[in-house]
Amino acid sequence: MTTALLRFATAGSVDDGKSTLVGRLLHDSRSVLADQLEAVERVSLGRGRTAPDLALLTDGLRAEREQGITIDVAYRYFATPQRRFILADTPGHVQYTRNMVTGASTAELAVVLVDARKGIVEQTRRHAAVAALLRVPHVVLAVNKMDLVDYAEPVFATTAEEFIAYATDLGIPDITAIPISALTGDNVVEPSTHMDWYDGPTLLKHLETVPVSHDLTTRPARLPVQYVIRPQSAEHPDYRGYAGQLASGTLRVGDTVTVLPSGRTTTITGIDALGEPVDTAQAPQSVTVLLADDVDVARGDLIAAHPLPALTRDVEAAVCHLNERPLRAGDKVLLKHTTRTVRALVREVSHRIDTDTLEQRSGADGLNVNDIGRVVLRTAEPLALDSYTDNRHTGSFLLIDPADGTTLTAGMAGGRCFPFRGDRTDA
Repeated sequence: MTTALLRFATAGSVDDGKSTLVGRLLHDSRSVLADQLEAVERVSLGRGRTAPDLALLTDGLRAEREQGITIDVAYRYFATPQRRFILADTPGHVQYTRNMVTGASTAELAVVLVDARKGIVEQTRRHAAVAALLRVPHVVLAVNKMDLVDYAEPVFATTAEEFIAYATDLGIPDITAIPISALTGDNVVEPSTHMDWYDGPTLLKHLETVPVSHDLTTRPARLPVQYVIRPQSAEHPDYRGYAGQLASGTLRVGDTVTVLPSGRTTTITGIDALGEPVDTAQAPQSVTVLLADDVDVARGDLIAAHPLPALTRDVEAAVCHLNERPLRAGDKVLLKHTTRTVRALVREVSHRIDTDTLEQRSGADGLNVNDIGRVVLRTAEPLALDSYTDNRHTGSFLLIDPADGTTLTAGMAGGRCFPFRGDRTDA
């Protein structure tokens, strides 16, 4: 029997101990290879430490090791008898908030770390806001360094109460607070002997038992076309297949589908997976689809089943701006949605969100790096957009600088920025 998979992301401000937490989680769950641990012990001894610095298990870049901070998103894969995990360890420094967007975009759970001595800081609120914006349905507040506050329950209770109130206002549907010490291992994998006042789960136990619903097959079928396959060989003189990765749903031979944006309707006559014909394909499989009619299909088109996504050139979206260059009304950009890239104009920056108060501020000055806000776009060609609340894969997009190809902004079509009460709560 295959164990369930949980994708989760970690986030926290600088020096809150996030890399140590991830290292402790991997070490105490016995997910570290012997040679990896030996290398960490060797480097730790060379730095004069008497015990292994578990943060070195995740800080893989030389600049990360030298500065003692996380810069890039580091993915780690591990498993217990109860569940398999894909962990995205994201940076805590405000300069790299954009990397948290990358790591949390596919997560079903986010672990937000805080230092028990400092409590909730601006970056904590920003990380919670990003998790809410990306519709991450489960958030864990890990109150770290409890050993440095004598494992005091009132310190934990005050921090947890403040965070839960803020996250509830964001509309995050499931919030769990856990007091931990990543350095000593308290409540990470094993229950703490120093906090008998806490009767909740350890972090690993919560990760193993949190209910997760990320079955992409329950959504309407969406196949963004990546490549048109036409061998035109003696063996396959008339073969015309449309290849891509199923973003959601299930396709079967005989299904009626619509090609967007043209709107032409046809029937699936064949499905190839790994070079072999199959009757059924499910997300997230990569497949090649054959259609009954000679329909004009190209890269960037979407093969979709009912209910169909909205076809529009006017896009309203919640966004997180990721670039040092501000985003302002009147800017010309490229919009990349699944495999389709079109020219677009920023018609309006409706507002930006003050992450301290969650109030809407004027968008007249545009969005600066790490700002969360709302924009209105006009595209040169129609897009088949689902609402992000319905489909995280076909409801998201990127804005790109047409001059040099750098990523500017991550966008989520439809809905509101905050709060999200009433939105779909699964991934």
